[in-house]
Amino acid sequence: MNTFSNLYTSLLIIAFSLLIGCATITEAPAKLDKQAKTFKSNPNYSQVYLYRNETLGSSLSIPVNVNCKYAGTTGPNSYFKFDLPEGKHTFITHDGESILTIDTLPGEIYFIWQKIEWGLFSGGSSLHLVSDSEGRNGVLESTLIDSNQSFKGQPRF
Repeated sequence: MNTFSNLYTSLLIIAFSLLIGCATITEAPAKLDKQAKTFKSNPNYSQVYLYRNETLGSSLSIPVNVNCKYAGTTGPNSYFKFDLPEGKHTFITHDGESILTIDTLPGEIYFIWQKIEWGLFSGGSSLHLVSDSEGRNGVLESTLIDSNQSFKGQPRF
């Protein structure tokens, strides 16, 4: 009875920890999510979608910086949409763990996949520029999240 009781208690603690530890993100309004998923290009800006379409690491909130400005954190099945001016833009996750710089053009749409990586004691992520079709599919599986940073001279969505 003691072994069963200990096992039951351990399972309850693990389940409770998973519920408490889930990543929290701020979802954008559904109207903006729907609008972003039309993938309509803007001739004045480069549009960059940074998405995380995995449920792996659902307890991890991964911080994202764009051009050295904190944008927010991703959670499972979430994405950011950034309207950026033409030029080089650097995306950084997890305190410099993964860095990706892309050179963008106005009117073009770019997709960055944030892949969850597991280390010995913790999880992290890596950033990958992906094809249009792969990126669109990943974004369609995800929900738009609000950025904590509005980039100077750029609309948030």
